[in-house]
Amino acid sequence: MANDLFAVVPIEVIQDKRLTLEQTRVLVALFSFRNKVTNTVWPSRSAIAERTGMHPSNISAATTRLAALGWLTKQGLGGLSKSTRYTLVVPDIAPIVAAHSATVANSATTPLADSATPPVADSATRTEQSSEQSIEQSNSEAPTALPVVIEIQADPVKQKKSRKPAKGAAQDETALQAACRATWAAYSDAYCARYGVEPTRNASVSSKVKQFVIRIGHDESPGVARFYVDRVSEAFVLRGCHALGTLLHNAEAYRTQWATGQTMTNTRAQQADKTQSNFDAAQGAKVLLRARREQRNAQ
Repeated sequence: MANDLFAVVPIEVIQDKRLTLEQTRVLVALFSFRNKVTNTVWPSRSAIAERTGMHPSNISAATTRLAALGWLTKQGLGGLSKSTRYTLVVPDIAPIVAAHSATVANSATTPLADSATPPVADSATRTEQSSEQSIEQSNSEAPTALPVVIEIQADPVKQKKSRKPAKGAAQDETALQAACRATWAAYSDAYCARYGVEPTRNASVSSKVKQFVIRIGHDESPGVARFYVDRVSEAFVLRGCHALGTLLHNAEAYRTQWATGQTMTNTRAQQADKTQSNFDAAQGAKVLLRARREQRNAQ
């Protein structure tokens, strides 16, 4: 699997009975950062914590103890965006293994040392990762150099969270974003040409652009926005300096004006109102004359 990680560690790691579970985890994690050329690695505490499933506050204590046991040397204290450099070393643990074997022979129930189970930081949440580990051990003439290969699988929960959204949804969002960019560009260009300054752009304005595009449509929104600034000269629009909120409020009306190529000015609105009033008056007169004619004919 592409997301699998492998750590090649010496057999001494599992033979060293001085190591606690936390120290073993940190040591294996450090070996997993090692390349084929050098034994020096410099991962951050957060990177080690993520790979081991431990809390970052316990990493420093574990590496300090590993240095005291001869498994590594530390250079630097970290901090200020700088990681500590760790040089991995394989100590000679043959006397330790022999002493442990003798101790086991003398007592089958040796109690654990108090220091073998260091306390967990109050803020640490010790959650075991659901990872599968397979240990492959090959035969070699020098047992002390025999490596252990540990496979660390990526956290399935993190893989699930990092999945990309559905293809259709991503395409729809991209189309909407492209239409919003085109609409803002058309509005901004026309605004600069008319007023000589850039229009204000903030979160509220961006939201209005998106709402306008959704109401009018992806294809027509840029043209309507440009028409609004270029052609609309209503008094209240001019007083507001062609505010985007006004465009959004009367979106459908301005779309109709754009489609017909005719703007509704105050004078034209008054003329249309007067024409309609005259028409209504004429219609009323016709009705009245028809009624009088019918009344005379009835007599």
